Amino acid sequence: PAPAAAAAPAPAASHGSVATGKLAHASPSIRKFARELGVDLGKVPGTGAKGRITQTDVQNFVKGVMAGTVAAPSGAPAAGGSIGGGGTFSVLPWPSLDFSKFGETELLPLSRIKKISGPNLHRNWVQIPHVTQFDDADITDLEAFRVESNNANAKNKDAVKLTMLAFVIKASVAALKKFPTFNSSLDEKGENLILKKFYNIGFAADTPNGLVVPVIKNADQKSVTQIAKEMTELSAQAREGKLKPTDMQGATFTISSLGGIGGTHFTPIVNAPEVAILGLSKASMKPVWDGKAFQPRLMMGTSLSYDHRVIDGAMGARFSVYLSEVLGDMRKILL
Repeated sequence: PAPAAAAAPAPAASHGSVATGKLAHASPSIRKFARELGVDLGKVPGTGAKGRITQTDVQNFVKGVMAGTVAAPSGAPAAGGSIGGGGTFSVLPWPSLDFSKFGETELLPLSRIKKISGPNLHRNWVQIPHVTQFDDADITDLEAFRVESNNANAKNKDAVKLTMLAFVIKASVAALKKFPTFNSSLDEKGENLILKKFYNIGFAADTPNGLVVPVIKNADQKSVTQIAKEMTELSAQAREGKLKPTDMQGATFTISSLGGIGGTHFTPIVNAPEVAILGLSKASMKPVWDGKAFQPRLMMGTSLSYDHRVIDGAMGARFSVYLSEVLGDMRKILL
């Protein structure tokens, strides 16, 4: 899941455009948004007051580049993308077929969220060399504790319902602290890592119009109960379409949970400029050998996708193993 649009990288300047020399009429927040997407504001027509460039103008420009209806930035192909240090490639044009000759069809417009996230997903999948580490975490004891805690507070109408995802967010922060590379970003040139000393965790929230990713800010400074309460509030705002842009910005690591739906493992797409994303699947009872006999244990599938330019396989495996250990015994994060 990815909450914002993006384009193939192109030089961008803080005032106007180095590439075109044209002074762009845009606010600082729009300039920052354009820089993150690699958009040359000098090439974006503004539709706001007095020709001011809006966020929608930038997003429409990105969609035009990806669709091939707008000239791509210098050095970037319209329908392809740039790879790492700037090498480019091209792809075959999208097939155009008249499906109605085979049977009845219906035209269903994409939701606004999907139109915005599509180019971002395309860029992330094409430009980031993904590796996904699959694992199973034993959450038998943690689930029992979660259920016990919720039952104990059932009569308290103000009590916060604890979810497994809230515990996973807390465990993920512990893993990010132990493996700080996962809480980093590559700089624009791809030559340095920006290590972040804060822990903002994004979580995918399902809405009638598609997935959005609210962010729990400073998750390391919050208890599981506080995280669960904030998740409940943000999820409700997401379903009602009331999330503010700031509610979906600043994530350093993202979690996508399909536990309420089903499946075993999947391959989540890293949301640039983050370098990793964790996928959670539905937990199920499995026989686990304890050295003497098979025991029924509640196992939850985890899928850790990461940017292989930043994280190697050994580090990815260690992160995944440690996360599973913490979920198996949350007392580890108290040490």
